[in-house]
Amino acid sequence: MLPIERKKQILTWLQKVDFLRVTEISKRLNVSEMTVYRDVAALVKEGKVLKTSNGIAVAGATADFQGCVYCAKPIHTRLTVQLILTDDQIEQTCCMHCALLRYSKIEFKVAQLICQDFLTDTTINAKKATFLIDSTAQINCCRPEVLPFASQPQAQQFQYGFGGQLMLFDEALIELKQAMTGQACRH
Repeated sequence: MLPIERKKQILTWLQKVDFLRVTEISKRLNVSEMTVYRDVAALVKEGKVLKTSNGIAVAGATADFQGCVYCAKPIHTRLTVQLILTDDQIEQTCCMHCALLRYSKIEFKVAQLICQDFLTDTTINAKKATFLIDSTAQINCCRPEVLPFASQPQAQQFQYGFGGQLMLFDEALIELKQAMTGQACRH
């Protein structure tokens, strides 16, 4: 299949869904991911699609796209994390797990990281939070689950009941990157 035909097919698929992963496109077209990246780069340059961290979204429908920029999972408002970029754009992830992984890829572009305290549902600065990683609490999001807390004593009490490891931002970032090396998000 010629590049123009592949790009046309990608756009046809995007008319039916607002988001596609590069791996999915590669399998559907039976071409390498590198070939897909070249096709996507051309479509991005033409302004027909937007590149996300794990795929592409329709350029005109990005306001309607409510998926995580990292894993494309639908966003649950209580768990969502906002990455406010230095160019005033805002990216949203479905959970702190995806936010930390996304942050690790674009750290120099992130001005602020905003999330909700897991217990109180109040807005907090994620860089000042205490995180509980891989507890037995089942919140039905990406694994290992990463739960943010504004208060370290509250995080310790939650840990007492549900296990897991408590960490500060930089520690959680390193731990999650190591845990996810060579793996995709697990839902």
